Amino acid sequence: MSIAHGKNKSKPNLSVSGKRRQLLQAGLSLAAVALSPLLAHAAQREFRIGHQKGLLSLLKKRGTLEKRLAPLGVTIKWIEFSAGPVQLEALNVGSIDFGDVGEAPPIFAQANGTPIVYVAATVPRPAVEGILVRGDSAIKTVAELKGKKIALNKGSNVHYFLVKLLEKSGLNYGDVTPVWLSPADARAAFEKGVIDAWAIWEPFLAAAEQTLSARILADATGVVKNRAYYFSSKDYALKNADVLSIAIDELNKIDVWGNANRNELSAELAAVWGIPKPVVDVLVKRSSFGTEPISKSILAEQQVIADTFFDLKLIPKKIDVREAGPASLS
Repeated sequence: MSIAHGKNKSKPNLSVSGKRRQLLQAGLSLAAVALSPLLAHAAQREFRIGHQKGLLSLLKKRGTLEKRLAPLGVTIKWIEFSAGPVQLEALNVGSIDFGDVGEAPPIFAQANGTPIVYVAATVPRPAVEGILVRGDSAIKTVAELKGKKIALNKGSNVHYFLVKLLEKSGLNYGDVTPVWLSPADARAAFEKGVIDAWAIWEPFLAAAEQTLSARILADATGVVKNRAYYFSSKDYALKNADVLSIAIDELNKIDVWGNANRNELSAELAAVWGIPKPVVDVLVKRSSFGTEPISKSILAEQQVIADTFFDLKLIPKKIDVREAGPASLS
């Protein structure tokens, strides 16, 4: 380099390739600015939770799930249902991503082609479902239900309970006449004496027992385990395992808290259900608490239910419950 060139204070001329590089960098910067809102929008996920009045209602009230999912860009939409089968219909048409349900509804859903996957299960809770008769009923044993009309929600947890209870008492499912009614309609029919018995779960069980002088003919103890299940769709579970894991963790926290604080739990549930706390005290006292992951043994329990329903021609085809198990078990 000459001394004259070294003292030249003017900027050197950019080569053609250097100009192109500058223009490219500027273009990329502008593109990043333009795309950033779109990328932020793409990162957002929605978690649509179907629920019945219960522990999920308490989770909604606490707002802890929203706080944990917010950093992941997940927003929550809560949708309330009256029973499990309706939730699974919503899952089938893509209206929800998660929900809670009893033992039987997932069997019907899988048999009908719903893309369900089991996410978690509660511990067994046999004392929170039962068969009710009126206080003045002449029916004293399950065997005396032969030829009687029994109200129940078709495809619900009590559907399987009724089948196994009759079997244990020496009766066939065809020995009784099921009357398909929602809990509200069944209560009205029960009160008017239109039906002979009512297969129902909590809190309707305790409410009828306490306010209608109804008598529990039998509960599920020694008959079925009566777990509840948390479910999702296969597609959602595959893409949002982190969201589902956090949701189950938060639900288990409420289970643990509720087990240790039953009086406070009764007060909160009484407000959710709109029924007197003394009624809720009864059902909380006979409840069991705990949430656990889906295991092969739990799926085997569900397979027994599925096989029973197929034998009774309650579902259109034989199913393999393992196909609805989490990917970790496959």
